[in-house]
Amino acid sequence: MDKDPSTVRLIHHTLQEYLSARPDIFIKPHSAIAEACLTYLNSKQVKTLPTDPSPDTEKIPFLEYCSLNWGIHAKRELSDYSKSLALQMFQEYDGHISVKLLLRQLDDLHFGAGSKFNGLDCASFFGIVELATAVTEMRCYDINEGHLWGYTPLIWAAHNGHEEVVEVLINARAIPDKLDEYHETPLAHAARNGHDGVVKILLDQYEVDPNYEGGWDATPLMSAAQNGHEGVVELLLQLPTIYPDRPSQYYGRNPLSYAAERGYDGVVERLLEWEDVNPDKVDRSGRTPLSYAAWCGREGVVKILLRQEGVNPDRPSYEGQTPLSYAAQKGHEGVVKILLGQKEVNPDRPDHHGKTPLGYAALEGHLRVVKVLLGQEEVNPEVQYFTGQTPLAYAADRGHAEVVKILLEREEVNPDEPSIYGRAPLWHAASNGHEGVVEILLRREEVNPDRQDSCGKTPLFVAAQSGHDGVVKMLLARKDVTPGKPDDRGRTPLEAASARHHERVVELLKPEGAVDPEPEVGHWRRHLLRGPVRGQCIYKLSPPFSTPSLPLEGRDF
Repeated sequence: MDKDPSTVRLIHHTLQEYLSARPDIFIKPHSAIAEACLTYLNSKQVKTLPTDPSPDTEKIPFLEYCSLNWGIHAKRELSDYSKSLALQMFQEYDGHISVKLLLRQLDDLHFGAGSKFNGLDCASFFGIVELATAVTEMRCYDINEGHLWGYTPLIWAAHNGHEEVVEVLINARAIPDKLDEYHETPLAHAARNGHDGVVKILLDQYEVDPNYEGGWDATPLMSAAQNGHEGVVELLLQLPTIYPDRPSQYYGRNPLSYAAERGYDGVVERLLEWEDVNPDKVDRSGRTPLSYAAWCGREGVVKILLRQEGVNPDRPSYEGQTPLSYAAQKGHEGVVKILLGQKEVNPDRPDHHGKTPLGYAALEGHLRVVKVLLGQEEVNPEVQYFTGQTPLAYAADRGHAEVVKILLEREEVNPDEPSIYGRAPLWHAASNGHEGVVEILLRREEVNPDRQDSCGKTPLFVAAQSGHDGVVKMLLARKDVTPGKPDDRGRTPLEAASARHHERVVELLKPEGAVDPEPEVGHWRRHLLRGPVRGQCIYKLSPPFSTPSLPLEGRDF
């Protein structure tokens, strides 16, 4: 045993060769391990362990191993002795510590917690046919009762793909379409997890509705398509009652849309073979399968869909975003190039907010996509968002220095273009402390480093207010920057930094020999006295500010 990596290995490779050549040395190893685990779990030592609070399994690791894995070994090889030990444990299973440990693992894998889990649930969960048969014959449990998340024994078996147990439970009169707490059927669980055999068994039951839409806004066909289970998709499409283009109730998406988003080429091609399937169908947000494929960078699916008659490669969503815009936003260069090869695609089409594919790519810092789009003659690198922001402003705001450099190489790009709020690219970069971008912009002669926005705030002011001392140093090094320039409310950069307790910035801005300002009183005193006093405005003081020591009695704030 190597203690450092905590692994156990054979002493020499020849021993492994010897054991591999003689498999009869260990007779029924899984059965032996299952017996050992169940013997331990049935011991008085384990039965007396409290379930609340649970014991520390790090000190007793064998307990956790037995609780989580005895059923895995028993499923592979179950001896009569293991079977009797398991049935013995099931008699007191509700309060057994192994249940608590198993449910704790299921809670980590799923999304909620329950407390009840009986012996039939356990046998169905692990898929142990002999145990499931024995427990159903004993009739000590309600076969259709749902416990954890409302899962019945049949749902557990269907969810984990245990075909033989599913048949045992159905023969014992389990309801084949019983819903869990999330309104999901056993068929939905089997389809989502790609268990073809279980799906086939359940579809043979006349009560089962193959088009039932559960709580996750998806039919079994949608779930199978979304997870790329071609076998299940094929089984469902063979049914004469199936609706392959049926949209979901909430989102309005069809199975093709889900498969396209996940990039399952085979499922997409199989669905497109149906005449009833509309390859350009829009959902409730106005998005098509091509839109989702482009958004997720599924190049193969994009190519398949573009070959379909009736697919509009430039169809906008209800927000005005086209497939190209979605691909640019996510930085999928390959998809962007494919779409730009379509003559119907407008590479500079804005959405309803005025943002173009170039704007999205610049905002997210996708340098390679920005380069591709700038190579298109129709693309305007100076196009403005409805607030007046340009792609350069987006890149500066997010600190994408390389994108800023590339945009500044274009002659038509104004490095000092203000938005409708008067905020130029330098203002955005300074406000967010992007020193690299600030340095690039300050090299341009056209940039006014002392430009005020509509509230009178300069790049120095917003950098000081946010505590970006590096940017403050860079701006103070410029002769054309006024350190004490006030905003529209009369506050200086020094006061703004002091009010937020940015001590390093205060030291940079404070004149030599000057006394530190009083941030908690001075600033608010002035504005409280200047402000309306007839009830039109209430000033709320929040940390780090404290209530000013002012004689407010008699004033109608």
